[in-house]
This record gives sequence, structure tokens and C-alpha cells, in this order.
Amino acid sequence: MDGVFLTSSEDSLSTYFSLANDFSLAKEKRLAFTQKAFNVVVNQDNDSLNRVNLFKVANRYYNINDWKAFNKTVHIVLEKSETAKDTLNVIKAYTYLGDYYDSQAILDSSFQFYYKAEKMYERQGDNLNLGKTLINKATLQFKAGDFFGSEKSVFNILRIIKDEKLANNILYDAYNLLGIIYGELGQFENAIAYHNKALLISEDEIIPKVFQSKATTYNNIGVLYLTSQKYLVAKDYFIKGLQKKNVMVQKPYVYAMLLDNLAYSKFKLNDTKELPQLFYESLKLSDSLQLTAGIFVTKIHLSEYFYSKKDLTRALQYSNEALLLGRNTNNYRDVLVALKQLSIIEPKKASVYTKEYIQINENLQKAERAMGDKFSRIEYETDRIKTENSSLEVQNRNLVYVFSALTILGLFLYIIKAQKTKNRELLYKQQQQIANEDIYNLMISQQNTIETNRVKEKKRVAQELHDGVLGRMFGVRMNLDSLNNFQDDIAVSQRINYLSELKNIEQDIREISHDLNREKSELINNFVAIVDNLFEEQRKTFPSKLVSTIDRRIKWELMVNSVKINLFRIIQESLQNINKYAKADSITIELKRQEDDLLLVITDNGVGFNSKAKKKGIGIQNMLSRTKECNGLFIIKSKKGEGTVITVTLPIEQKQIPT
Repeated sequence: MDGVFLTSSEDSLSTYFSLANDFSLAKEKRLAFTQKAFNVVVNQDNDSLNRVNLFKVANRYYNINDWKAFNKTVHIVLEKSETAKDTLNVIKAYTYLGDYYDSQAILDSSFQFYYKAEKMYERQGDNLNLGKTLINKATLQFKAGDFFGSEKSVFNILRIIKDEKLANNILYDAYNLLGIIYGELGQFENAIAYHNKALLISEDEIIPKVFQSKATTYNNIGVLYLTSQKYLVAKDYFIKGLQKKNVMVQKPYVYAMLLDNLAYSKFKLNDTKELPQLFYESLKLSDSLQLTAGIFVTKIHLSEYFYSKKDLTRALQYSNEALLLGRNTNNYRDVLVALKQLSIIEPKKASVYTKEYIQINENLQKAERAMGDKFSRIEYETDRIKTENSSLEVQNRNLVYVFSALTILGLFLYIIKAQKTKNRELLYKQQQQIANEDIYNLMISQQNTIETNRVKEKKRVAQELHDGVLGRMFGVRMNLDSLNNFQDDIAVSQRINYLSELKNIEQDIREISHDLNREKSELINNFVAIVDNLFEEQRKTFPSKLVSTIDRRIKWELMVNSVKINLFRIIQESLQNINKYAKADSITIELKRQEDDLLLVITDNGVGFNSKAKKKGIGIQNMLSRTKECNGLFIIKSKKGEGTVITVTLPIEQKQIPT
């Protein structure tokens, strides 16, 4: 700092804070100034000014994404605030720790700290800070896949702050989150309406310009139009966002997203000008900011771009890099996107990617359900602990009131949880039906290629027989016909025999040719081929004898894909149970038509079990659930030592599966 003279520690600390927040400086320099500020503040006396300065240090670590130092600083200020019984700063530290665990994708810990802050703000009667904290909680619910729960929380926030002045920054966050929620739920008009509300509020002077709220909303609206395939409108919104003053300096991650989305909209419009340079620029910025979400999306977009340019090497490279990133960050939604893209680029490996896609998709749904339940348990357990501590202080005086409060609270939580569970189940069924369609389409993609090549080869052989062999036979017959010039008895006899034999050969070859061409329209349904592949894999892997029959009268084209995938999974689950537990020597699987129903019968001669037991294994529960989704009937008969028979009856024609 040539030419700058510092006369006291206060002057130097003020300078450190100022330079640490100077976005025009390199990240390394800002980090160095933040560390100098920390070294000055950490050893000072524990007074109110010291705690304020520690929060300033934490904020600067946050702005440069140094999460380890941020976490360390917040724990120091929390300990000092608890020692000084500084309630307001204790609450503030809780919200900062909620932010930290949110950044590390540890959603349950983040939810716990936000919930602690929420309860303390309620006791303080501070509705503004309570609204901010509840917005953070609602965002966590959204990230965990609880869209209806998140929506409910946001409307609760709007009720809390409706009479509060200076609440427009909270209103902006609430409307913005509602727009994102409705976008995920496919409610385009609602999503646009709330994003436009957020856009109007972003003009308010109370919202700091450094937040770049307008640029953020332009990006979100553009994404909605991008999803709706209105690429030209989307492109205009992304350009508006990029044109906002200082967005690159003040919110570099928003700038990176806008760049990537602009590039993708141009790609969809076949406007290759500035491509793929825009993608590379966004990727470089996201990488410098360590924004894994931005890095992933841009690599998937680059894979799509190069695939459209027939550059399969680079398309495959970026898809594999995106898949690795998703796995390293345990973001299974990203892993599903990468697997789907890879199955398009490498159709020969589609079955491998599909198998992993199915497994991860099921695990993801279970994890999201578990996370929603965990949030409810955190709320319940935190309240219970606080109530117990309070009751120990006033046990004799308030025992009856405590029990009454706990009963009412338990009933209230039960009602809320029951409603949230019902909403989640409806959403999961809708998403599962869509996922089933995607899964089935992925499963048949590879089989389609095989069947197409098979048809082409048969047609080629048929044409060769007809045009080549028959032509040569005809020539021989003409040569033999010249034996008419010889009138002796031997020549006449030979000629008649040769001609008769050649005519027979000609007729046989014609029949073969016609049969091969006719088989083109009689190819086995792709679903049948997929099931046959499953049976073949079973025969190769396990010693038990498998006999399978599939009724050719079944009209598979009348069955929706979601029913086929459930049927496939029932067969797969049954074989897994037999392989694990039955110790069977032989297995029989029949798929046959019975009037307007499809009948699946799976029989084994294994050790059997008590099928009348009340508690069913998870495998049988899954098969029951899948059968129910298809409006079917599931029957299992088994006794110890007498094997097992599973019968599934499904209606063939189903327009849709009830949810």
C-alpha cells in the first residue's frame, strides 16, 4: 500500500475490511486482507464491537467462498455471544451456520440451525428476521424435493410479514421462490406471474443494488421460457440480465448462469455465432468460483452442442466429466441427467446406463422422502427438548399446562405431517409415471437398433435369394432346355428330370424369400425382447433351470409404457427373491392372454415360506405396490417346503394409471 500511512489498529482494520470487500481485486488479495482482519479481531476483548467485527470477517469469507474459515469464524462469535448472553448475536450465528451447512449440501443440519433461529425470533417478536429465516427453511424444503411443503411455508411467510414495513426484500425472495417452485411443478402461468411480481419489487430502493435482484429474476424468467421451448423470448431475458450494471462484479455466479443460458438458447435457435465460446466463458467463470452446479450444467450443454455437430468424442468427454462431477458431489439428480445424455450419445451402452438410472432414481425418491421426514423430526425433537428444559424449572407449577401443550403440539404436527405426506405421495406418483415413461424409452432404444439391423439383414438376404440365386437357376434351366436338340430316349429322360427338380428348387427358394420378407412385419415386440434378455441373463448367471413362455396373442401396443416397466420390475423382483432365498432347482414364467387381461404366473420349486404371515418383505411390498398402480390383482401362494406361485393379473388396455 504505497503512499498510505496507518496510525492505529482501528484504521488498519477499517482498511482491511474495505479492501477485503473490493470486488475489483483478485480473490487471493481479498482473502489475504480478510485474514489480516481476522488476526486483528480474534484476540480483542469480547465486547459488542468485537462481535460485530467477527461477523464482518465471516461475511467476507462468505463472499470469497472460503467455507472452512467462514465456519471457524462463526463458531468463535457464537461462543463469545453465548458467554456474553448476547441473544441477538446468538440468533445471528445460528442463521450463519444454517447458511454454512446449506452451502455444503448438509440439509438436515442447516434446517436445524434455521429452526433454532426461527424459534428465538418468534420469542423476540422480530417478524422481519423471522421472515428471512423462514425463507431459508422453505428453500431447504424445495432443495429436498418437498415442493408442496415449500409452497405452504412461503405462504405462511407472506401472512407473517403482511403488516411489516421495509419487508420488500423478503417479499422479493418469497415471490422468487414461488416462481421457482411453480416452474418445477410445471405450472408455467403461476411461475411467470410470481417472477413478474418479484421483478416489480426489485425496483424498490430498500433492496441493495449489489444483490442484483433484477438480473437474477431475468435469468429465472428466461429459464422458464427456455423450458417451454420459447427460445427467442428466453434469449432476450438473458441478454437483459447480462446488461445489468456491475452484475459480473457483484454477482459473478449469476453472470455465469446468464452466459450459459444465453449460449444454450442461441444453440436451440441454431444461432452458432459466439458458440461454443460463450459456453467456455461461463465454464471458466464457474470453475474459478467453484460453482459445481454451474460447471455441471455447462458441461451437459457442451455435450449437447458437440453431439449436434457430430463431434462424438467431445460430446462424450463432457458428458463423462459431468457424470463424474455429479457422483463426486453426491448430487444424484445431476447423475440422472448425465446418464440420460450418455445413453443418447452411446446407444450401444444404453442398457447399462438405463440399469444405473433406474437404481439411482429409486434411491433418490427414497432419500427425498426420508429428508422430508427428517425435517419434521428435527422440528419435533427441538421443541420437545426446549419444552422439557422449561418444565424442569417450573415442574410443580406448570405440569398440567406442559402436558396439554405437548398434546396439542403433537396433534398439530401430526395433522401437518399427514397433509404433507399426502401431497408428497401425489407428487411422487406423478413424477414416477413420467420417470417410468423415460425409463422404458431408454430400455427400448438399444433394442430398436438391434431389430432395425435385423430387418435390414433379412431383407438383404431375401433380395439376394430372389435376384441372384433364382437368376442363376433360370439360366441353368434354359441350358437344359437346349437338350431338346437331342431326341434320344436318354436325353429326353434326363431333361424332364432336371427341369422338374429345378422347378421344385425355384419354388422352395421363392417361399423362403417370401417368408423372410413377411417376417419383417411379425417381429417380436421390443418389450418381449427386453424380457427375453432378462431371462437369458438369469440362465447364464444362476444354475436353476428357467422355462419361459410368452403368448403371441398379447397385443403389447395396447399397453402403456408405465405398465410395461412395472411388469418388467415385478418379474425382475421375483427372480431376485428366488435367487436369494428360494434355493429353487427350476423356475417357470408364463405371460399369457386371458380374455382382456394379461396373466403373469411365476412358479418355483424352492423352499417356500409362510405367505399368510402379516409382515411382508420389502420385495413383495414393491410388487404389490406396482400391481396396484396398474389396476391389477396380485396373489401369492406358498408353503414351507412346497415352493411358491405368484400370479399377477393386469388389464391390457389402460389409457392412464390413476394417481
